[in-house]
Amino acid sequence: MRQLNPYTGLKQCSDLTQYDIIVLGAGAGGMAAALFGAIEGKKVLLVERTHFVGGTTALSGGTTWVPMTRYLHDTAMQDSKEKVMNFLDHAVGNRSKHSLRRAFVDHGAKAIDTLVDHTEVRFRACAYHPDYLADLPDASLNGRALEPLPYVGQRLGKALNLLRHPIPEFTVLGGMMVNREDIGHLLSRFKNAASFLYTARVVTQYAIDRALYGRTRRSVMGHALVARMLQSLLDKHIDLLVDTETLAIDNDSSAHVSQLTLRQHGESRRLIAKKAVILASGGFARNPEKRAALLPSQLPNDSPSAEGHSSDLHAQVEALGAHYGEGHDQAAFWAPVSTRLRKDGSTAVFPHFVFDRSKPGTLCVNARGQRFVNETVSYHEFGKAMLNGGQDTTYAWIITDAKGLEKYGLGMVRLGGDNPHPYLQDGYLKTGDSIAQLAQQIQVDDVLLTNSIHSINEAANIGHDKAFGRGRTAYQKANGDPNHQPNPTLGALDQPPYYAVRLQPADIGTAQGLVGNEHAQLLTRQGTPIDRLYACGNDLHSIMGGTYPGPGITIGPAIVFAYLAIQHAIR
Repeated sequence: MRQLNPYTGLKQCSDLTQYDIIVLGAGAGGMAAALFGAIEGKKVLLVERTHFVGGTTALSGGTTWVPMTRYLHDTAMQDSKEKVMNFLDHAVGNRSKHSLRRAFVDHGAKAIDTLVDHTEVRFRACAYHPDYLADLPDASLNGRALEPLPYVGQRLGKALNLLRHPIPEFTVLGGMMVNREDIGHLLSRFKNAASFLYTARVVTQYAIDRALYGRTRRSVMGHALVARMLQSLLDKHIDLLVDTETLAIDNDSSAHVSQLTLRQHGESRRLIAKKAVILASGGFARNPEKRAALLPSQLPNDSPSAEGHSSDLHAQVEALGAHYGEGHDQAAFWAPVSTRLRKDGSTAVFPHFVFDRSKPGTLCVNARGQRFVNETVSYHEFGKAMLNGGQDTTYAWIITDAKGLEKYGLGMVRLGGDNPHPYLQDGYLKTGDSIAQLAQQIQVDDVLLTNSIHSINEAANIGHDKAFGRGRTAYQKANGDPNHQPNPTLGALDQPPYYAVRLQPADIGTAQGLVGNEHAQLLTRQGTPIDRLYACGNDLHSIMGGTYPGPGITIGPAIVFAYLAIQHAIR
């Protein structure tokens, strides 16, 4: 079977060409839906409005939270569906429907099994990745969070250029993607032979790829998940269109089909979906009007998420009766970020997930110079604290000293001895030879900042943070330095000069989405399913109700509800 050319394929389609399933959006959820449809033997079209596949998943760590899969047996954890549901019920409560969480837990393992058994997608259980809300009943230390295996796209050919480029600041050597394992070897390359050989192998392969293909073929984390899915799309001869807009979605009740009008490079065609139209376009995060209406007014526009999440499709399905969910805790998922102007004039938006906030010898203060949050909570909870903190937390500062900067880095200043001078020259990194000088540089009260640093130093001495409980849970400790005791997240700031990077809250994906049922069918306000219309990913109202219980709680449900949509549609 010949596949459509992703760039010009719409010209190959005659008007009213029929497909069983048309999927709109090629992030992890949309690609999974297309694969599940093809696995069932259906004719599938996958449509992406941008030039690249992968969505925000391609820029992310790729962790996929799906409990009770085959990978649980690779860990020492004892888990059960009842434990998972109890944990989620405590974390989410009545902010989403219990039945949707039940469907996710009941069918998650089957969805992952189907994907792994019939495609190139491969996972492993994260060795130690606790649930974020680790103090809740039945939280887990590992086994629920899955990690995509690295992938070398040797068979992708020209399709390699369909993969979204990673965030440059998360790469090394001008484009080589690295995961935690790579970072460990890179930092130890001159300390032991195994790390030296490992580093030599990956760097040599990267150099060859750059020379032959202009970019690396080796993907890790979320990029690896997307690369594996793309290869699987090609293997299954699934039609794929990029740079393609969906102009209209119409349900023909008399013919029991849906008709879509698509446009690519000025060419328009009407196509037929006989069984399902699945929305997987990534939510509304890049829509200015929706941001103004649904997100906090003090939230800056800078976001590390992928472009293309315009929610143009939402208005079309709202005209068919779909509507946005309510009752959630947060309308989006948050993270603290820092920004820096790149040489090409674009803005780097760097999410401070785990590499610095939880390390010993750091602290975060508000615009006045006072600590305001447990720095080791999840990035979502940290961002939530900033948004709920009023005028004093419209921005914040993450601070360390000379030894902390050298050992752990700070934001875009990389760990292991990155040269700080370029960051100091352009103002991204602030410094002072004393606490008072740093306070002057970042324009906070020097007395308040001095007191904040003294308090964290006292906490480091006793191994206990009386003010905010830093490093209290298994999750919080996991992101510290295991070689630093008694508390792996608490260390003194006592070696000048001192350094600071400015933080601001950012959205990393929307939680408020279109209301659906346990089959991923979109519903009217009266609760009636809309014929042949489904959603997954951030287009579907979060089953976590805008809470963030664990790592990968966006990608996991996106894949599982893509599976549920296909299973329902083909009946």
